[in-house]
Amino acid sequence: MKIVTPINTFQEIKVMSIRDDYDFENLINETERLVLKYLEDQLQQDFAKDFCKCQDCVLDMAAYALNSLKPVYRVSLLGSLYTHNLDETEYGKEVSAAVNKAILKIAANPSHD
Repeated sequence: MKIVTPINTFQEIKVMSIRDDYDFENLINETERLVLKYLEDQLQQDFAKDFCKCQDCVLDMAAYALNSLKPVYRVSLLGSLYTHNLDETEYGKEVSAAVNKAILKIAANPSHD
């Protein structure tokens, strides 16, 4: 009778992380860039002057907006040239509307008292 033992009982299996082998510095979420840009712009407008702008609320606003949008990633210089014009497109309008909705939603329902 042959006894089979699991490999990990006697051997340490090295789990390699993809981050150890590849540089992800140039993987940029342009949607995040746009959301933060529009969030900064809109929070300075009169309609938002009395809204809470604490760390938690602003992060909630950004997360709410980002979760409602399709992400747009880039990795190259050509990609950055294309995506930096996104704010002038229909997608830029979608991002602006999502940020506005997020601001109003979180202002009406902050995660604190």
